[in-house]
Amino acid sequence: MDAVLSLIEAYLGPDGLIWVAGGAGALLVVLALPMLLRKPADPMARVRAERAKTSGGAAAGLERLSRHGATNALLEKYAAILEPEDEAALSSTRAMLLRAGYAHRDAVRTLTAAQLILGLGLLALGVLYVLVLGTELSPEMMGLYAVGPGVAGYYAPKYWLKKRVAARQEEIQDGFPDALDLLLVCVEAGQSLDQAIVRMAREIEPSYPALAQEFLLVSQEMKAGKDKGDVLRAMADRCDLQDITSFVTVLIQSQAFGTSVAEALRIYAAEMRDKRVMRAEEKANVLPTKLTVGTMMFCVPPLLIILIGPSIHGIATSLGGSGAF
Repeated sequence: MDAVLSLIEAYLGPDGLIWVAGGAGALLVVLALPMLLRKPADPMARVRAERAKTSGGAAAGLERLSRHGATNALLEKYAAILEPEDEAALSSTRAMLLRAGYAHRDAVRTLTAAQLILGLGLLALGVLYVLVLGTELSPEMMGLYAVGPGVAGYYAPKYWLKKRVAARQEEIQDGFPDALDLLLVCVEAGQSLDQAIVRMAREIEPSYPALAQEFLLVSQEMKAGKDKGDVLRAMADRCDLQDITSFVTVLIQSQAFGTSVAEALRIYAAEMRDKRVMRAEEKANVLPTKLTVGTMMFCVPPLLIILIGPSIHGIATSLGGSGAF
């Protein structure tokens, strides 16, 4: 550090540190300006662009539902290696990917390829680090530095996938009451349930794209001729949420017993709004506890240093002076 300070003073003079600090501040301002001036993308502009690229109802819906385009030839070539042989493991992985929003046939292969590439790549980097820079480490630490990155790289895609599933489920749960209200309005306006689902999905797509994607898939499967009950149950399995499962049960029972769909939707939509308010109140009640922990960790220690620090310094100085005397 003394060598760096002497070098700065030699080139910039006694005030070199001030010039360095000012230059660093100016650099940070320049780096922050693009982020401050960048305008957020308009969700409606994205929807209009996607609709402009496609034409036709079925083609447009399928284009929005596809996330990866055509089948990857390279992944198809190594399908025997990248897909689990156990049918239960393959089904579980595919279900998790569906809940994360990846419905393409190459999703399982892409996940396995990402795990292998990250695991082997980070394992190679760890071994290289141990061979080049870790010669003085103990055998236990050498093994940890060599194998640890590979293990972390192998499990990182699965961890990220679980986080994405949780975020997508939260988005679906937050937008579900609004979707039910729109669905109720469409049904009471005279549209059939199939038409109401399509119209509602298009309206909520800018705000809740994950939920819109699920309802668009439902509409496409019903247009393809699948049974409405099976399609709704498949949607409940993909979302894996209690609210969606109950909604599917209400629709199936309403269709089976011939009761009014609008009345069932009205009652269930009111219940979903109450549940959303309860979740918001629950988060608000937990907030003071979290703030208390943050206050104790980040506010109390500096306050104690400011209040008690001068007294401790004065006592230490007086004791040191008396000892020297």
